Amino acid sequence: MTAVPSRAYMSIGEVLASLRPDFADVTISKIRFLEAEGLVEPERTPSGYRKFSRDDVARLRYVLAAQRDNYLPLRVIKAHLEAIDRGLEPPATPGGGPQVPRALAIAEGLPGPDAFGREITELRLSREELLDAAAVDPAQLDLLEQYGLVAARPGGFYDGDALVIAKTVAEMSRFGLEPRHLRAFRAAADREVGLVEQVVAPLVRQRNPESRGRAEETARELGSLSVKLHAMLVKSGLKPLLGG
Repeated sequence: MTAVPSRAYMSIGEVLASLRPDFADVTISKIRFLEAEGLVEPERTPSGYRKFSRDDVARLRYVLAAQRDNYLPLRVIKAHLEAIDRGLEPPATPGGGPQVPRALAIAEGLPGPDAFGREITELRLSREELLDAAAVDPAQLDLLEQYGLVAARPGGFYDGDALVIAKTVAEMSRFGLEPRHLRAFRAAADREVGLVEQVVAPLVRQRNPESRGRAEETARELGSLSVKLHAMLVKSGLKPLLGG
């Protein structure tokens, strides 16, 4: 099997050579057609030559496999790719909608350092998808936004954090707690963020790659530690109530 070159970009000929062992009938014309249909968007050199990234090649493999193995039309494959681009999983059944990744759908436990700023793919949910995945109704979501617990990102999409927050609040509502009762959590989180900013700000102001890397790592570690400390303080504070 022809290996994919290790450099960042490949020519269309190199892409063809890397795909041919698995897709014998692929041609340069086919790759150009898929580009024209908007299924892959390689960059161009100043002289107009196509530059394919590893992600471009992976998309082509997905398209070709979906055509060959599942006989999917291009419009369906394009919808699958759009879902993947938003951090979702393609529909599991024909006619179904995109699915939230299981790891996020069942999100439980405390986030570790990797949960702070190291998302491989940023989830982007529409309002309807968030309502469905979090099992909340429109009125509940309106309240979550009103009290600053959840907010849409630029473009009107909601990220994975919004999903986990909405799911958590929905679970807490079983005990009679409403979004208005949870403003204290928002205020406490803002104060903790302020403390982390005080530590990280001097590194950010240095504006060099090494300092930026240390700032990101420090923010992740402090974020994880603050969540752990908050959880333990709540646990400790509940001991007298529970007879501990």
